Parts: sequence; structure tokens; C-alpha cells
Amino acid sequence: MKTIGVIPARYASTRLPAKVLAPICGKPLIQHVYESARRAGSLETILVATDDPRVVDAVQRFGGTAVFTSAEHRSGSDRIAEAVGAFACDIVVNIQGDEPLIRPEAIDAAVQPLLEDPSLNVATIAVPCSDAALAEDPNVVKVVTALDGTALYFSRAPIPHLRDGGAWRYLKHIGLYAYRKEFLLRFTRWPATPLEQAEKLEQLRILEHGERIRVITTAYDSPSVDTPSDLARVQRMIEQRA
Repeated sequence: MKTIGVIPARYASTRLPAKVLAPICGKPLIQHVYESARRAGSLETILVATDDPRVVDAVQRFGGTAVFTSAEHRSGSDRIAEAVGAFACDIVVNIQGDEPLIRPEAIDAAVQPLLEDPSLNVATIAVPCSDAALAEDPNVVKVVTALDGTALYFSRAPIPHLRDGGAWRYLKHIGLYAYRKEFLLRFTRWPATPLEQAEKLEQLRILEHGERIRVITTAYDSPSVDTPSDLARVQRMIEQRA
């Protein structure tokens, strides 16, 4: 099956303007994401989908491939759906453009369930919360799964609620998705659903339509860059890794 990785890279950002072009150790953030994705064995092609010519120029300068898309998209999924419309492929992987530490093994882990189960349309990954405080953070999305690993619910709240107290291994959702192309194009045409609007989580639209999302639990955490402090922290991590 032909698998394409697409990195949505919107130029505008409320908390950190132009963050996809922010320099980290001599390279724009988007280049770190691209180079990590390129090491994933499951991907045959990698595209950056953007709404700004400055991002296109930056991607072309480091030898990547960029696709210009509308500035009107509500989400990264909408942007990648436009980007892959003219490409012949079977599986599309949505790789977040603000996660420069994404591991190629995480990408391969998300793709594998679709290769193994022809009836499955979507897969994603999660990691155990490393700190109990993360479960209380509404910026950290949590997921609970059924016994077969399919998602029951995603929430910004700590789920499940432990009525009698005790400990729980909360799962932090990593926003990396592998879709069958046909399903991606269909899903992005559906209107927003009530739970999606309440939590501001588009993956709930999939669950509300009765579709399965397979969740693979991995050890590959991937911090996102949303603020200047996030950027400084990720730069320190990359410097230490180097």
C-alpha cells in the first residue's frame, strides 16, 4: 500500500507567531519535523501542506516538497485532505507540524494497524502520562480504550474519573493519525458534531459517527511547540540529543 505522510503547517499561530519557521539549532522547526518523518520506513512520500508562501520557500530551501492549500481550513485534517486529493495513495498520515521531536517509530506504529486490518480506517498513538498533573491539564488530551485497543473516548478532562480514589495509568493522546485516504476525504466533509464542538477535538467526530479508532500505546512522547517556553524547552532537548 502506498503511504503518504503530510505535515500541516499553518503559518499563523496565536501564542507563537510563525512557529513552524521558528529556528531551532540552525534549522526551522518544520525541517526538524520533516527530517524525522523521512526516517519512517512506512512512508513513501512526505508533503508539507501550508497556506503561506514563506513556508513553501523554507521547505523548498531544505529540499522538501510543499503543497499550497487554502487558508480557510478549520483543522489540519481538512488541510491534508486538500493536499492529497490529487495524489494516488492508500494511507495518509497526519504528522503534526509543531512536534519537532516526533519519532519515526511512532509514525510506523500508527500505520501498522491499517496494514494488518483491512476493515480499520483510522489509527493513532498514545503514551502513558509521565506526571499525574498532566491528567488534570486541559491542554493535554487523554484517551480511554476498549479491551481491543479501540478508542472509547477522548477528553481534555482526566478520564476515567476515579470515584473511590486510587491510581490509574492515564493515557496522553499524541495527535498523529493514519487514515485510509478514502475515509479521510469522507470524514472531512462531515459537519462538526456535538461532542467535537464541546471538547474542541475533531477525532470525536469520528467516534460520534460510530467509526473505530485504533489506539497504539507507545513510549514515544512528542511535545508540541505552542509557546516561546515550549520552543526553548524543545531546543534544549534537541541540543542534548545531539
